[in-house]
Amino acid sequence: MAFEFADRVKKLPPYLFKEIDRLKAELIAQGVDVINLGVGDPDLPTPQHIIDRLHEAAQDPANHQYPSYSGMNDFKGAVARWYQRRFGVELDPNSEVITLIGSKEGIAHLPLAFINPGDVALVPSPAYPVYSVAVMFAGGTSHPMPLVQDNGFLPDLEAIPADVARRAKLLFINYPNNPTGATAEADFYEKVVAFAKEYDIIVCHDAAYTEMAFDGYKPMSFLEVPGAKEVGIEFHSLSKTYNMTGWRLGFAVGNAHVLEGLAQIKSNVDSGAFNAIQLAGIAALEGDQSCVHQMQATYQERRDVLIEGLHAVGLRAEPPKATFYVWCPTPNGMSSAQFTSLLLKEAGIVTTPGSGFGAPGEGFVRMALTVSKERIQEAVERIRKVSL
Repeated sequence: MAFEFADRVKKLPPYLFKEIDRLKAELIAQGVDVINLGVGDPDLPTPQHIIDRLHEAAQDPANHQYPSYSGMNDFKGAVARWYQRRFGVELDPNSEVITLIGSKEGIAHLPLAFINPGDVALVPSPAYPVYSVAVMFAGGTSHPMPLVQDNGFLPDLEAIPADVARRAKLLFINYPNNPTGATAEADFYEKVVAFAKEYDIIVCHDAAYTEMAFDGYKPMSFLEVPGAKEVGIEFHSLSKTYNMTGWRLGFAVGNAHVLEGLAQIKSNVDSGAFNAIQLAGIAALEGDQSCVHQMQATYQERRDVLIEGLHAVGLRAEPPKATFYVWCPTPNGMSSAQFTSLLLKEAGIVTTPGSGFGAPGEGFVRMALTVSKERIQEAVERIRKVSL
């Protein structure tokens, strides 16, 4: 029998990374030695002390019962202490921290708490697709904020029409940025806070990459700016910082009322993160941070190899200060899709077309630094042989 999908499913664009997986599988089936620079999934292992804490915690029957949907108090306390150490931001762990089953889950659920059918959310473009999809699932409409090179890949808040801003309920931002690798500083966040206060908008900052930074650069938290906690929340994740993508553990912090709305959605649709994983998360946040520094050094080395190789063939990609993405301009007027296809067919290299993240991403491809330095060197050699 053929059962009809709901309209919200019919409206979904093809999930970008699912399509990349399909293309990669096709090439492998053809015997191609594929170098996958497409999807941002860390190839480095989770640090051993975190694994050891999970193993220990999983042996305790007390952790086998339902967890709290809002998170263990001990984990939320560890998050608050980490924010104080890292950003100088004070949080009440009881009301200003909530545990997530990965930050993607929280981002996807938040619009259900605040968006009614017909409401507007301000969404960057190019961007992580979950922002706009989550708004659509809640019955809202996304108003794109173009991220262009001339503006440092920051949204131009003044370009948003006043009538759109008055209807907007949510504003999504993401720095350090996926896919562009751009960063934001206090002056931008101050403008965001002022804009949100003027139009009564909730700011949702996806800060998953703040710990993946290079050359001594330390990205700031949106919540460091005065007034930020009055207007919004920040999503964070252990996925990239501690190579825990498969563990599914993250958190949201900030405005207590906004987090209460998210908590009400979560209490009806999930049963919280496994306590043993939260205990491992405490070990990550409060343990030896040398693993984070080693991770940063590894990706910085890979970044430098890739950037040098791209420059050698005339591709003037900017070295990112943070994230493990290189936002590479396409050569000779090629479209994103054309360049992606060329690299696939002639070099066996998987990249992500910038246009897949939104129309303003046209003219770029995203390359992820999630393979070894040796494989990146091999990718560079293959690109040298491609007719650009």
